[in-house]
Amino acid sequence: MSRNPESHAESHDVREVDVVVVGMGAAGCAAAVTAHDAGATVLVLEKAAAAEAGGNTRVSGGGWFHHDDPERAAIYLRSLCGDRPLPEPVVHAWAHGTREVSRWVESLGVSVGPNGNYNATGAEYPEMPGSDCYGGLYCVDGVVGDGRLFAALEKALFERGISVHYDSPASGLITEPASGEVTGVVTAAGDRILARRGVVLATGGFEGDPELVRTHLGLDDAPVWGSVAATGDGLRMAQEAGADLWHMDNMMAVNGITEPGSRHGYFAMFLYSRGVLWVDETGRRFVDEFVPSGHGQALIDGRYVLHPQRPMWVIFDEHTRLAGPISPSADVLAVGWNVLMNGYRWSSDNSAEIAAGWIHRGDTLDELASLTGFPGDALNDSVSAYNAACAAGDDGDFGRSPATLVPILEPPFYAYRSGPLLGWTNGGPRRDEHARVLDTAGAVIEGLYAAGTVSSTFSWAKDGGFHIADAIVFGRAAGEHAAGRSRRNPEH
Repeated sequence: MSRNPESHAESHDVREVDVVVVGMGAAGCAAAVTAHDAGATVLVLEKAAAAEAGGNTRVSGGGWFHHDDPERAAIYLRSLCGDRPLPEPVVHAWAHGTREVSRWVESLGVSVGPNGNYNATGAEYPEMPGSDCYGGLYCVDGVVGDGRLFAALEKALFERGISVHYDSPASGLITEPASGEVTGVVTAAGDRILARRGVVLATGGFEGDPELVRTHLGLDDAPVWGSVAATGDGLRMAQEAGADLWHMDNMMAVNGITEPGSRHGYFAMFLYSRGVLWVDETGRRFVDEFVPSGHGQALIDGRYVLHPQRPMWVIFDEHTRLAGPISPSADVLAVGWNVLMNGYRWSSDNSAEIAAGWIHRGDTLDELASLTGFPGDALNDSVSAYNAACAAGDDGDFGRSPATLVPILEPPFYAYRSGPLLGWTNGGPRRDEHARVLDTAGAVIEGLYAAGTVSSTFSWAKDGGFHIADAIVFGRAAGEHAAGRSRRNPEH
């Protein structure tokens, strides 16, 4: 389906514009708006229907990292990369570009400002050099979530008359056989959209494709928090054009609950009680459940590691069940596919989700163990050791903060399996500071760009609002560079 201003014919069309943008999340919209404002004709292909368009941007917090000091921001980014350094031109472009995000969003005709609840006290990694640059999480109207950023971006497209084709997944790139230059896109319907100046891939990550997740992240059956349309389309197309890849094993995951049979999951935040234990498939506890962490990494045993990075069972008792909903509804945190798109409201005492079978219930720990398949006395031993730590106020095994040590004592007892829940992936086609995709020899693939989670900047750790900021920075970079390329020779 096409919307404003052109209709999409059912027959196999051949069209030609200056810039084709594939995907209309934050990166795609930023690329399209920037290319249009630079004088290019632009067409956007969006895989989903209009009601579900926008990928993870639509259901995200919609907030971005704000700062006023590119030099300190560059230091912070280098610190977060650890032993996975980025090319310095990319660091420079990111550090200077993120300073401009608030002004650019505001230029779209909306108010922006800091949110006072999330990342209000500063960086998630305050111990890292450069973290003092963190100036807050900025949002449209200063409010997290509820689709505000996507609404502003989509409106900017339509105000400019940029052609958007919904329900139009791309199936491949058109390339020049001799040079490898990318000159257009083929849609799943068979239409050919020729691009005189460039194609921007802004298709999101690969968290919605179980096989890619298994291959690159080592997870089986991991549910997703956002859009299941993020199935690695841009990754595959870029690879077919010869792209190199970077940081394919990096991700953002959280503790989450999934309705059986669904690919979408819910955040499990336990805002009202810390009486929670994480155990592995053998029933053994393996980590500090509330270790201070950022968006995907935590400092454990002296190293920043993915957290959580493996499937686990989450155990709690009747006291924690009655304390409040495990997963926040829209009035608390208006993010996530199930909350915003499906309108689900978690029951206040978790009883509806238990009755539906999302969470196992056992009158005793032995009964719970039999329901979950834990061997022998492992669960009893894990809970007993944890409760002893709570009584002593000292978690000698994993160093959990005494303030979070709430015992698991009151029957019945509960458990659910977390996959974990995938927020987004980070790896994809390698790109440069202009968002141009690079081949395996490090050379530019002419006419091909990538921005957003199809190819995020972050090689390892990342802070709050980094992904939206990154998507806008390199979406704008792609749109600007593509619009400024010399037109292809029509004879090619």
